[in-house]
Amino acid sequence: MPTKKLSSSKLSANQSPAKRVAKVKDGVPLSVVIRRRIQAQKARFHANDNIAQFIEPGELEGLVDEVAEKMQSVLESLVIDTESDHNTKNTSQRVAKMFVKEVFNGRYVEQPALTKFPNVSHLNELMIIGPITVRSACSHHLCPIMGRVWIGVLPSKESALIGLSKYSRLTEWVMCRPQIQEEAVVHLADMLEKKIRPIGVAIVMDADHFCMQWRGVKDRDSKMVNSVMRGAFLKDANLRREFLALMDRR
Repeated sequence: MPTKKLSSSKLSANQSPAKRVAKVKDGVPLSVVIRRRIQAQKARFHANDNIAQFIEPGELEGLVDEVAEKMQSVLESLVIDTESDHNTKNTSQRVAKMFVKEVFNGRYVEQPALTKFPNVSHLNELMIIGPITVRSACSHHLCPIMGRVWIGVLPSKESALIGLSKYSRLTEWVMCRPQIQEEAVVHLADMLEKKIRPIGVAIVMDADHFCMQWRGVKDRDSKMVNSVMRGAFLKDANLRREFLALMDRR
């Protein structure tokens, strides 16, 4: 008896049957399985939330395959012939992998491991880290946000200290999600306050928004700069001025 073939409407031209099976659990799409786990815990899963605790080992690959299938449908709805156009033949898989494993990766992986050190020398002087290059995406249009972040920290004698590279890794983890800039810097400030317990923390972000430059008003020169000041930086105007003056020199 001849083997029945799946129609193109049921199986993408760029996706093997093995991959299609890999993203389904007991006949239910993997994204639905993950969503149900989150809802069972009454947790939030907004675009800028991290949901790594609800994803089991090996499931990210399956999620990539599911996104690729749906992205293929998007390309077909845009009337792009991905079968004969060599440039877009595997675009759906590439885009899916980019979203899940790169530009939105901060949603799907655990927070980078941090090694904290006691403040043995009782350091209490201003530290400035930056500019840290950041890449994010506007949650309204999924257009790139490209910019720089400066972090100011005033530790106390009881503060924990972390390695310099960890500031960059934590910043990247927070930024690799669809979000708006105003919320991103607040999230980063909240996390640093919790991890380091400083006297004060300050963050400034300066970024280009492609949702303004690439579409809409198409203003190539517009930028957005915003800041978050906590603790001593909020209360002490001299400390705030020192941070901003030193930041401007970098």
